[in-house]
Amino acid sequence: MARLGIYVQVPFCQTKCTYCNFHTGVVSAARFSPYVEAVCREIRGFRNLDAAAGVKLPEELGKASVDTVYIGGGTPSLLEPVLLQRMLDAIRETFIAKFSEVTLEADPETVSDEKAEAWFAAGINRVSFGVQSFSDKELTAAGRLHRREDVYRAAPILRAAGIRNISFDLIAGLPFQTAESWKDSLEQLRALQPEHVSVYLFEVDEGSRLGKELLSGGARYSAGSVPSDDEMANFYETACEFLGAAGYHHYEISNWAKPGLESRHNLKYWRREPYLGFGAGAHSFCGTERWANAHDPAEYGRAIMGGRLPIEQHEVVTAAAALEEELFLGLRQLDGIDVGRIEREYGIALGERFAPMEAAGLVEKEGNLVRLAAGKLSVSNEVFVGLMK
Repeated sequence: MARLGIYVQVPFCQTKCTYCNFHTGVVSAARFSPYVEAVCREIRGFRNLDAAAGVKLPEELGKASVDTVYIGGGTPSLLEPVLLQRMLDAIRETFIAKFSEVTLEADPETVSDEKAEAWFAAGINRVSFGVQSFSDKELTAAGRLHRREDVYRAAPILRAAGIRNISFDLIAGLPFQTAESWKDSLEQLRALQPEHVSVYLFEVDEGSRLGKELLSGGARYSAGSVPSDDEMANFYETACEFLGAAGYHHYEISNWAKPGLESRHNLKYWRREPYLGFGAGAHSFCGTERWANAHDPAEYGRAIMGGRLPIEQHEVVTAAAALEEELFLGLRQLDGIDVGRIEREYGIALGERFAPMEAAGLVEKEGNLVRLAAGKLSVSNEVFVGLMK
């Protein structure tokens, strides 16, 4: 039986971080329950996609068992646990539910004993913390509400409640970050021993306040204190060395895990396995088609409650696009690409594509496997661009 992942988007936050370019917003808590009701309706009515949106769901998808659920955002830990329970119950009622991993994104300051116990009782067995940094100065500049002590308080609460699979996110490149503060964040992380770690490089994007300020040459939001690209690359290399020495398996460019605790849900994205997304702005993929919901929560809610599906993007994935995804996503995984499999499935020869990059020392081959060369992960975009030419 096929396995299916489900993503649920909760686009609400307590505040908007300066670096954030996501479609999220700060709204009254009175909006939470109506939004969850709309999500539950969308989940229960997902089989209407064929008639209402022109999406051709493979027959086997309706028979697939759901083994991973990821509730992201936004800050879904803001919701009362009963609302999270309702969404998980809707999934259980609609699909063949064989949950092995149910992840909730959470901000450390939102965690309490009561919430953690209710999360675990609802079936949540993994929490992904938006830690970002252990420097209070960097957190303040980024607009985060939590502080270092909140992370130290929250992690033991989760473990005591029975949630023993915890992931920490860190961002390399926040304002005021230095080599010393970055190493300190890594040291604090090692002290708390999360099972999983994600390290993201700060991206200059006009969709965020800080990114827009940098692009315009302004000084607000501590734009003048953002580390250089070279410094960010050094932070990343430091993390690679540090986390490897601390016993973490580097399995994807931005992700490390204790052995056997890789994110099963996110692996579906990188392996092009099917997943359904519910909620405002959520994306779905069934193998041959992709579609996405309207980003605006109010528009999304009106569509669902009015009996309409809120799909605003829909595309059929061509063979050429699928091949590009295979290469791009495959190289993001440190195990690399099985070139033999791709050549058989797509009826092509890939040797010429990789030859220049292998000669330049950017990729390495081992039998049928091609992977990014050791020490070249921080210049992965150069490889990706070269492959797409």
